[in-house]
Amino acid sequence: MHVTLRLRLVQIVESEGGILESTIRLVDLLGAAALLLWGLRMIKTGVLRAYGAALRQRLGRSTANRFLAAFWGFLVTLGLQSSTATAVIIASFTSRDIIRLRPAQAMMLGANFGTAVVALILSADIHWVGSGFLFVGVVLFSSSHGSRNRNLGRAIIGLGLMLLALQLLGNATEPLRESETVITVLSALGDAPVFALLLSAGLAVVASSSLAVVILVMMLAAAGVVEPVLALWLVAGANLGGAIPPYLAVRAEGLPARRLTLGNLLVRASGALVVLVFAQPLSAVLALVAPNPAAFVASAHLGFSAVLLALFLPLLGPLTKLAEVLLPDRAGPGGDSETYLDEGLMSAPDMAIAVAARETLRMGDLIGAMLDQALISLQEADEAPYAQVARLEADVDRLHEAIKLYVARLSRFDLEQDDARRADEVISYAINLEHVGDIIKRGLAEIAAKKARKKLSMSKEGLAEISEFFIYTQENLQMAQAIFMSRDPDIARRLLVHKIEIRKLEARSSDLHIARMREGRMESLETSSIHLDLLRDLKQVNAHLMSVAYPILEEFGLIDESRLRDLKAK
Repeated sequence: MHVTLRLRLVQIVESEGGILESTIRLVDLLGAAALLLWGLRMIKTGVLRAYGAALRQRLGRSTANRFLAAFWGFLVTLGLQSSTATAVIIASFTSRDIIRLRPAQAMMLGANFGTAVVALILSADIHWVGSGFLFVGVVLFSSSHGSRNRNLGRAIIGLGLMLLALQLLGNATEPLRESETVITVLSALGDAPVFALLLSAGLAVVASSSLAVVILVMMLAAAGVVEPVLALWLVAGANLGGAIPPYLAVRAEGLPARRLTLGNLLVRASGALVVLVFAQPLSAVLALVAPNPAAFVASAHLGFSAVLLALFLPLLGPLTKLAEVLLPDRAGPGGDSETYLDEGLMSAPDMAIAVAARETLRMGDLIGAMLDQALISLQEADEAPYAQVARLEADVDRLHEAIKLYVARLSRFDLEQDDARRADEVISYAINLEHVGDIIKRGLAEIAAKKARKKLSMSKEGLAEISEFFIYTQENLQMAQAIFMSRDPDIARRLLVHKIEIRKLEARSSDLHIARMREGRMESLETSSIHLDLLRDLKQVNAHLMSVAYPILEEFGLIDESRLRDLKAK
């Protein structure tokens, strides 16, 4: 009985030891993968901060032909180490009409090939260079005073961390070749190609990087855990999953950006489908070229992107049309901001300007909602409304960009004098509303959120004064909207008369606040900068809103040298 009990205890200890060892291996694997992703992030942020402006300018100019566009997409991705980052940059240019859809698709194909080349380079045993990169990067980052050199140092540190992470991944995956559990799971995947592809795609989505997943597959293949056919399925899944984060990231950028990233997703999905069906013969051919398991995976990734580049570069036209069919223009309420700006109205400038004016009024409505949320945050000491303000401000920016580009294209036509004047008014009011949105988000809403975060309380009188100023600002916004829509000079005169009341409100509240500070009121002392900053920002908001009145009053001869004749309304 004692012998049996002793054997049982030994079995328990060995079992617990195995579980502990497996857990440690899993932690090592997760840590190495996290370090790899962090290294990728540091390279991306370092290069973008150091050379982002130059990269953007080069991308914007490299649209002369599809081959040149693909080449620059390839080069930028080599620098950023991330086709996702390149895709988001290109999509933002497409949404702003800086790059047309066809050359943008060519850039995306080049970016995919760039990621594959990076994987091929990393498949070589160069992890020993990582220590040198870390040393050089830290020295450059620490000793540099200019932001460009510091960010270059950041990128070099990221490259060193990536190479170190590859070494850690190799060490963590080496024991997996003897793990019965891993072998059983991967053997099951070998009999379920669709599930293997979807699993790999899911990992790429979670990591926001196809490169990281391909490197992981490379390590597993080098450890003898992944067979060639399964490796092809996993590589195809990583490529498919890598196209999903850019599509999700540009949902707020507008229809052209979504069409671009959808086209990229369709290209990769078609390639993944071919690999899913023909993995057996493809793996046999590829094994002759790259017998080494890690090189096999890297070559598969490179071949996948190279074939898609060669195949779809001549087919950019049909690919673009397919994306337009799958994501058509939608008109009517509830559609996207671009759908109201109908390109078909360019031949009728008066109607086109009216549509642009309606969209500008929508910007004003969004500004009103932002003011409401900022006031709620201030009164209820709640940080949550700030997130809503940020979303609304993004909508304001998107509408402003769309209106500006729409009216700019319209201005290329010969406009009648009245149409040209109205177009200028639309642009001017939209610009001022965009500035107001920035002030609300970065000023009013951020100050309110800061007050809530720090658990500060304004005096009862101070909060009432600021709330009154908010309400007065909202009334002025409604008046500005009415002036923009009706062009009524009487309403415009009344709005500018409010300029005097704004000065009085600001001066009175400032004086009362200072008086409360002199009395030693603790709430006023703690929130002095908050109170005065709110007054300043509200005054700026009103100044931008009142600008809508000036062109109408100038047209009717009621303003001279920036002074309103007879301020009191008759």
